[in-house]
Amino acid sequence: MDTSFRRARQPEQKEQRRETILAAARDLALERGVAGVSLGDIATAVGLVKSNVLRYFGTREEIYLQLTMRDGTAWADAVTERLGDAEGIGRMAAALADSFEERPLYCDLISHAETMLEHNVSIEVLHTYKLWAIAMYGRVGGRIAAVCPELTEQEGASVVFAAGAFVGRLHPITRPPAALAELYAREPGIAAVFPPFGPALQRFVAATATGLPAVRSQ
Repeated sequence: MDTSFRRARQPEQKEQRRETILAAARDLALERGVAGVSLGDIATAVGLVKSNVLRYFGTREEIYLQLTMRDGTAWADAVTERLGDAEGIGRMAAALADSFEERPLYCDLISHAETMLEHNVSIEVLHTYKLWAIAMYGRVGGRIAAVCPELTEQEGASVVFAAGAFVGRLHPITRPPAALAELYAREPGIAAVFPPFGPALQRFVAATATGLPAVRSQ
């Protein structure tokens, strides 16, 4: 075990420890999926016992919520830039779908946010996470409204919210376990009901954005 890692005391050393833990958690999630990584796995990867990891993050879920915010900020940066030359709902929906498809870990994190990662964390952590999410929805939603003038900024934020909900459902469906993949191979008719991630997400986002003005007064 790396005792020098455990004995560090300076603020910059503590921050480096946090970064090391986050990096290990990211690598493990990319390899196994977020749901397949335990706190013990993360501790082993950084050469610590679990109690020492908990000096820097309260729970495993807190680690992955931190990664969700980091990856979500990177996604927001990328999609905002991509929306710079997009005009209309179709191109906006394509920009959102493509930017999600390029970030499978962020999609995996989103898939588990409400059902797993928001559990077993403190109110302070949840407060930080929810304020981040609201700001991110508003930021990207404002850009969506700029390229889709039929939408208000609030409706643009709703599109971002809906896109995340679609990702949470589509991402696991389009990455089936081995037995389900075998079933799909045997039964193409069953497989056809579950569409590819990118095209399905683009369609659902476009449908949501198109429909929002129609229900504005309801």
